[in-house]
Amino acid sequence: MVINIGDLKDKKYDSVLDEINKIKAVCEGKILKVIIETCLLTEEEKIKMCEIVSKSDADYIKTSTGFSTAGATIEDIRLFKKYMAEGKGIKAAGGISSFEDAEEFINAGATRLGTSRLVKIMKEQ
Repeated sequence: MVINIGDLKDKKYDSVLDEINKIKAVCEGKILKVIIETCLLTEEEKIKMCEIVSKSDADYIKTSTGFSTAGATIEDIRLFKKYMAEGKGIKAAGGISSFEDAEEFINAGATRLGTSRLVKIMKEQ
């Protein structure tokens, strides 16, 4: 799911948390990744989303959809690692364009990667 960025920007944190939990409730045991579009958020908003996702029933926080202005950054993954609760996953997606990048994201704290570019690279070899 992608968060309601308007609600986050309006500081309607309870609404964001409630929506995440309602969506997880209908997932029937499947994994829920909460996409926050880091490129559209301030550092304060990213930290707040780490707190919200940590309190929620969701399984992962995810950097981006890949359809906005930018994807994952190492700095964002380090920030997530610092502020996310233990047991919650961190997914870096968007902008991972080499196996060296992938390793760096994992070393920074990502537990899952969006690797569509890497799959394409492997198929071309």
